[in-house]
This record gives sequence, structure tokens and C-alpha cells, in this order.
Amino acid sequence: MLFHQRLYRESQCSEGREQDDQGVSRQSVWSWKRMLDNHPSTLGSANATSAATHTSHLNGNSDETCRNLREHVDLMYIAMETAIALASVLGNVLVVLVVCVNRALRDTTFCFIVSLAIADIAVGALVIPLAIVVSLGLKTQFYTCLFLSCLLLIITQGSILSLMAIAVDRYLRVKIPTKYSIVVTQRRAWLAVFLCWFLSTLTGLVPMLGWHNDHPTDNLSIPSDDVIVCKFTTVMRMDYMVYFNFFGWVVVPLVLMIAIYSQIFRVIRKQLNMRAEATCDTRKYLHRELKLAKSLALIVFLFALCWLPLHVMNSVLFFCPDCRVPKSAVYVGIFMSHVNSALNPLVYAFRIQRFRTTLVQLASRYILSKPTQISACPDPPSPPALSEKTQVHP
Repeated sequence: MLFHQRLYRESQCSEGREQDDQGVSRQSVWSWKRMLDNHPSTLGSANATSAATHTSHLNGNSDETCRNLREHVDLMYIAMETAIALASVLGNVLVVLVVCVNRALRDTTFCFIVSLAIADIAVGALVIPLAIVVSLGLKTQFYTCLFLSCLLLIITQGSILSLMAIAVDRYLRVKIPTKYSIVVTQRRAWLAVFLCWFLSTLTGLVPMLGWHNDHPTDNLSIPSDDVIVCKFTTVMRMDYMVYFNFFGWVVVPLVLMIAIYSQIFRVIRKQLNMRAEATCDTRKYLHRELKLAKSLALIVFLFALCWLPLHVMNSVLFFCPDCRVPKSAVYVGIFMSHVNSALNPLVYAFRIQRFRTTLVQLASRYILSKPTQISACPDPPSPPALSEKTQVHP
């Protein structure tokens, strides 16, 4: 809360400084007017010098206050972003390590979870450090800044498509349980991961092909060298961000994922209600699928919760150019998008039993130095064969 208040105060500094200058100027005018009305013969150079000194002193205090506040905000911003980056990298590296250690987690679903973890590692290792450097006023070539901005879009798009692949995978597992292992193989799963990242790269690099802002001549620090102060909004066009990126590659996949998970829950609950016909093994299998589907749906919900505010603010600025979005709100939106990368490992640890067990064994062996043997859990049983009465229908 304190940091948000400081962000708000810092975002008001530039506007407040201008208003203070105008207020001081009006105050000085009225003071001179009253002095002229009361003592018209006392106007002299000494009074003019005193009034000018007073105005300069007020302006200097305001600038110094804003400068100090900005320095404090920058330090807090860097500290918080660094903590988020470390948590994101360490947490998602553990996700990849757990999947590599436990053979029971090397199924097709966890192929996509590893893909999502790699995207989150990239956020912590690349995107957040870049955001810190840019916040300090990084000056680069125009197309260098554009490429760095496209890199952020590629990573974000990779996360969305990985979530989409996870949803489709779980749907196929409850839709065709007896044929799932034949249709969805490890090779096809990794091919789907490759296609997700290939498509993410293509869509993220679209601005490099020309759909970007023109060179902002007013922001050139060295016009002859085409150097600019790198900012995302300086190089990215808002119509691309809103129509193509947000509506086309964020809203549509999220709507499809909501529909897919709704269908998954409907199918599983329908089968669980058929207690008389369903066997014990079938019910255990469906309960396990329901719990995992809830965990993965929670990850989708957290992604939407963390990323939608920033996209909504971009849409507001695009459709309503005269509207004003506080800088503090933009900062909070950026923080939320970065925090999302550190949340997924927590969901896996608290919601998925096999993941949590392997993580505890790793911690006991390598952190607590206990001679704990990491159990190679047996592969999960194949989906039980369902009778005709209990066939899963959409």
C-alpha cells in the first residue's frame, strides 16, 4: 500500500510541478497587483528581485521533493522487480527439475507445463531485467527497442498458447480416455510445444515487419544516430496491441479455454454422478482428473487476472485518447503481469500431490542434506476402460 501511494505521488509530480508553477505565478501576479494598488510608488528593483527569488525558491523546493520521491520509487521498484525475478526463475527452474527427476510427471500434460515454466523463466531472466533497465532511461536504436518489445510479446504469447495446449490436452483425456495414449504421444506433445513457440514468434515479430510507430523525432536524443529513449509505447502501435494482440491472441484463447474447462468439468461431474454404473477405478480416475483440471484452470484464472488489467488500460487509451490512466495504475498492471510468472510454481506445489512429494524429497536431499532417496514413482495408470453405460460424452 505504501509503495502504491508513493507511485501515485510520483506520477502526480510532473503534473503537480506544472500546476505549482502556474499557482506560484498566479500568486505572484496577485501579490504584485495588491502591492501596486496599495503602494504604486514603491515598485522597485529590490521588490522585483525578492519576488523572483521567492518564486524560484518555491519551484526549487518542488523540484527537489519530486526528485527525491522519484529516487525512492525507483529504488523500491528495482527491489520489488528483483525479488519477483528471483522467485520466478528459482520457482520455475524447480518445476523443470521436478519433472526431470520424477518419471511419473513425464506425461504429455507436463510437457506443456514445462513449456509454460520456460516462458516464466524467460520473464524472470530477460523481461524483468529489461524492464528495470528501461525504467532507468535506456537509450537505444529505434529498431533495437522495437525488437526488445517484440521479445516481451513472444514470451507472453508462448505462455498463452502453452495454457491453450494444456486445456486441449486435458479435454482429450476426458473425451477419449481409452484412446488418449494412442492419439496424444510424447512426440506429438513436443511437436505441439514447438508449434506453440513457432506461432508465438511469428505473431510477436509482426511489428518488426512494419506495424509499428514511426520514428519519433521529438524523442531523439541524437537525431543523426537515430537513438531514442526506449519505451514500449514509443515503438508499439496501440492498434496492433489492441486489435491484433489483445483481441486476437489474448481474448480469443481465454474464451476458448473457459469453454474447454467448462466442458471438462461438465463431463467429469456427469460421470461422477453415475455412481451405480461406474466402477471404483473409474471413479478414482475421474476424481484425479477433476482435481488436476481445477488446478490447471486456476493457473488460467491467475493468468487472466494478472494480464487483463494492463491490456484493458491499453484499450482505454486507444479508444479514448482524451481519457487519462494514472501512471500508478500502469505500474501496478506491469507488476501484476510479472508476478504471474512466480505464482504458477506455488499452484503446482500446493495443488498437485505428485509434484509436491517430489519437491519435498528434493529439498530434503539437497537443501537439508538428508539421505533421502528420491522415489521414482511408477507411471500413472492408464485411464480405465469404461463400459458402454459409462462412456464419456461431451
